[in-house]
Amino acid sequence: MTPATSPAAPLDITQDVALLTAALIDVESVSGGEAALADLLEGALCAQTSLEVTRDGDAIVARSALGRPERVILAGHLDTVPLPTADGARGTVPSSWDGEPGDGILWGRGATDMKGGVAVQLALAARLFPADDAGAESAAASAPAATGTPGRDVTFVFYDHEEVEASKSGLGRLAAHHPELLAGDFAILLEPTNGAVEGGCNGTLRVEATTVGEAAHSARAWMGRNAIHAAAPILERLAAYEPATVTVEGLDYRESLNAVGIAGGTAGNVIPDRCTVTINYRFAPDKTLDEAEQHVRSLLDGFDVVRTDGASGARPGLTHPAAAAFVAVVGRDAQPKYGWTDVARFSDLGVPAVNYGPGDALLAHKDDERVAGADIRACLASLEAWLRAQP
Repeated sequence: MTPATSPAAPLDITQDVALLTAALIDVESVSGGEAALADLLEGALCAQTSLEVTRDGDAIVARSALGRPERVILAGHLDTVPLPTADGARGTVPSSWDGEPGDGILWGRGATDMKGGVAVQLALAARLFPADDAGAESAAASAPAATGTPGRDVTFVFYDHEEVEASKSGLGRLAAHHPELLAGDFAILLEPTNGAVEGGCNGTLRVEATTVGEAAHSARAWMGRNAIHAAAPILERLAAYEPATVTVEGLDYRESLNAVGIAGGTAGNVIPDRCTVTINYRFAPDKTLDEAEQHVRSLLDGFDVVRTDGASGARPGLTHPAAAAFVAVVGRDAQPKYGWTDVARFSDLGVPAVNYGPGDALLAHKDDERVAGADIRACLASLEAWLRAQP
C-alpha cells in the first residue's frame, strides 16, 4: 500500500486523472465542509481553463462560450458522507493506493462517491478548454490521442451539500439563484455507475404511519390499549407487499416499499399510547410524487399516514439525440438507476439527464470505498471522445 501525499496548492487539474482523484480525496470535504475543496477548484478553473467561472457559496459553475448549437452539462457534488469511525477502515482521508499510484486501486472517502467523477470533470475542463497554448500543450501531453475542438458547449457544475437534506442542496441553490447557468440540452451526472449509462432514477417517498392507543400501567395492561401492538397490521401489509418492476422507455425500474424505522413507548412499565412506523417507497419514474403517496395510502388504508419527505424520479432521458450518441460511444447497454440522484433536479428543469461515472455504486458510503485508476481513465476517455465529436 502506497500512501498518498497532500495536494499542493494550486491544484493541478492537468495531471493524470487518477492521481487528480487522489488529490481531491486528500482534501476532506464532508457535507458542510466543502469550502477548502471549492477554493482549490475555483482557483484551478480560473487559472488553467478559458471557462467563465461563477461561484455561489461552495458551488461552482464553469461554462464554455464557443457558440455551439448544443450545450451539455456535466455535474458532480464535492461533499462526502462522514469519515469512517471503524479501526482499520480504508475509506479514509488521506487516500492510499494498492499497486502503482495511478494504475492500482485507489482507496479513500469519496473514491467512489464521487471524487473520481469530479476529477473527470476537471480533467475535461483542462483538456477541452485550456487557458493558453501552454495549457493546451500540457493537456495534449497527458492525452496524445485527443484532437479537435469540442463539438458541443459544456457547462461544468460542482456543488455542495448533496449528501444531506434536500433543503441544503447546492444544486438546488444554483437553480434558485442562477437558473440561466443550468440551461442546457442534455446533462450527465457523474455519479458512480461502473462505467455504464444509467438512465433517469427512481423517486423516493417517506411517510409515517401512526397508531394511537391508551396509556396504562403495564401491571394493569387491560386498562389501556397498546399502540405498538396496533401497528402489527402495518408491518404485516408491508411484509406481504410484492414490489413491482415497471418498464419506462425500455428500462426496467425495480421498486421497493419498506419499513425503515419504528418508534413507540415511554417507559418499561407503561403501555404505549402511540407508535409511529417510518416507511420508504422507492417508486418508478412513471409516477408523480402525489401518485406514489396515494399508492402507499391505499395499501395502508385505515391508518393515519403523513408524508414527511419525497422527491420525484426522472424518466430515462435516452431519447435525446445527444444521449443516444453518448450511449453509442460508451458501447454498453443503458441501465436503469434504482436510487434517487440529482438527475431528477435536471429533469425538473426541463433538461434530460443520465448518470455515468467511474466506480461501483455499491461501495458508496462504505468503509472500504475504492476505485480502480483504470476505470477513472476509461470514463474520461469516453466522455472526451463524445464531447469532441460533432453532433
